[in-house]
Amino acid sequence: MMNSEHNGTSIPFDLGNVDIRAAGKGCKMLVGDLDGDGRMELLMVQPIGGIDARYVPYQVQCLTAFDLEGHMLWQRGMPDPEPGGPGADYPAQIYDLDGDGHNEVLCVMNDQFFVLDGKSGNVKEAYDLPAPDAHDCIIIANLSGNEYPSDIILKNRYHKMWAVDRKFELLWEYEGNPGHFPWVYDFDGDGRDEVMAGYDLLNYDGKKLWSCQPLEDHADCIWIAHTDGQKEGVPHIVIGGSVTVMYDWQGVELWRYEDSIESQHIAVGNYRDDLPGCQIAGLDRIIRGDEAGKDGLFLLDQNGQEIWKEDRKSKGWLTIIDTVRQWDENKLDYILAYRRGGGVYPTLYDGWMNPVVTFPVDGYVVHADLLGSGRENIVIYDESNAYLFSSKKQDVSQGASKPLPQTKRLYSSTLYPGGEWL
Repeated sequence: MMNSEHNGTSIPFDLGNVDIRAAGKGCKMLVGDLDGDGRMELLMVQPIGGIDARYVPYQVQCLTAFDLEGHMLWQRGMPDPEPGGPGADYPAQIYDLDGDGHNEVLCVMNDQFFVLDGKSGNVKEAYDLPAPDAHDCIIIANLSGNEYPSDIILKNRYHKMWAVDRKFELLWEYEGNPGHFPWVYDFDGDGRDEVMAGYDLLNYDGKKLWSCQPLEDHADCIWIAHTDGQKEGVPHIVIGGSVTVMYDWQGVELWRYEDSIESQHIAVGNYRDDLPGCQIAGLDRIIRGDEAGKDGLFLLDQNGQEIWKEDRKSKGWLTIIDTVRQWDENKLDYILAYRRGGGVYPTLYDGWMNPVVTFPVDGYVVHADLLGSGRENIVIYDESNAYLFSSKKQDVSQGASKPLPQTKRLYSSTLYPGGEWL
């Protein structure tokens, strides 16, 4: 497919598609170099069914790995014809937990925490969970001061977290309001991560350092960012929840944006070249509900001042947004928005809310440098197929000359995208 301009948006290169029907329905996609061939693979994660995931955390029912050319590499578990739906995180990540240079798959299945060989899917290690409901998501951290992150944080849906070391020995427990997906970062430079658990910042030993000023409900997503764009010093913490708010790492509130109904997602990036620092894109869930439901994008400057807000005309209230960097030669980042509804397909927007790339298929989206080329790819998937896109022509049979490392963004995969802009 030629790359060209059409109605103000560019048409991406179609790199092919992968038939993923063997993985079953209701899957979430993880991406990572599972076999060390210098290309990322697609790992489809299916959750168990028969639970109310609003209150009970998922476990994994089935894992199915495909390469980019469509070959199924392995499958662990059997797909369930009636799995759960994508309304909560699935406890699975791709990460090199043992530090041998090859990625493993970490997951919770059958009431146990498994470390699987990425190439074969075979069990390398298995551990008992610290509590029966400790499997809402998997967070990889460095709490012990090791050479690389090898501790694990597990949580239930809304009230408790457990931190364990590499041997799965309990380090600490926390009770509070940890939000959907706590984010870890070493703010004080001591070689150990602090944990932003919802509206509480915890030290590496689980002790609370400070709490945000009163905020309603729970934290939907957390970003760590050098919002001044200087990439020096200690970054700030930006939280999307009932409002959008920014703190320094010592707990001083720097600004609060309250002109939204529900700040469901935020995405930090350098979207504009006419403004200093970086900007904070947000998704305001204005009205919930399939019939009258409506959401809209907004953009804030580094000081929390509104730059623009989308006056959305089409219906749809389940949009997810994220930051895409290095999609093309443009030095600016893009706002990725998908699951928009109302006939709006996944789109990359610039900082003026102009659609730059509109993709020709609908579905859930992941993005990563699949081939080690230095450019991000977009993968859009539905129940049957995964469609691969790029800003330039690429051959998916040709990857990098060495295994691709798993970035923190990729081993911190969540339905509620947070991240780092550093």
